[in-house]
Amino acid sequence: MSTHLRSTPFAVDPLFLERWSPRAFDGTSIDEEQLLTLFDAARWAPSAFNYQPWRFVYAQRDSAVWQEFLDLLLPFNAAWVKDAAALIFVLSDTLIVPPGKSEAQPATSNSFDAGAAWALLALQARRLGLHTHAMAGFDQAKARGYFDLPDRYRIEAAIAVGHLGDKGKLPEALQAREVPSDRLPVEALAFRDGLPDDLAG
Repeated sequence: MSTHLRSTPFAVDPLFLERWSPRAFDGTSIDEEQLLTLFDAARWAPSAFNYQPWRFVYAQRDSAVWQEFLDLLLPFNAAWVKDAAALIFVLSDTLIVPPGKSEAQPATSNSFDAGAAWALLALQARRLGLHTHAMAGFDQAKARGYFDLPDRYRIEAAIAVGHLGDKGKLPEALQAREVPSDRLPVEALAFRDGLPDDLAG
């Protein structure tokens, strides 16, 4: 089975092989309905106690605040994200009120759960013919100040969304990287009955 130069010996749905993280976007817009569909897919992710700690803050490229959102990214990322259709910041709530409790306490899986939501968003994007690229390359302090975030929220990542563009418009150094990346084999990631000696403490 192969899709976009990727292959696997297992019966993985092609959708998983088709999802990758390009930097070349074509500068076209996408409508609000498509974005809301991405967020709707994300809300069905599993989470501890079904607490759903993820939150999304987004701007579309035709928005009055588009440049302000871009300015929250590190310059390297802003240079290519400018051609995306939307930019999303993923937040997670670091506090949780567990069932049977009345007061919030520190969450232990908020980042894990927000990651699950991001994965579903990315897969839904591919179903719609869109591409996504998540990144940690943004100014945390600047973004927190811009959004006036309460202390309880963590900014997990920024996500560019859009239609695939011509990689020839990217700087030459990035053009060679504009292909779906491979992954470690399953046997390097999953270990039956316990950790191998080189990983065990």
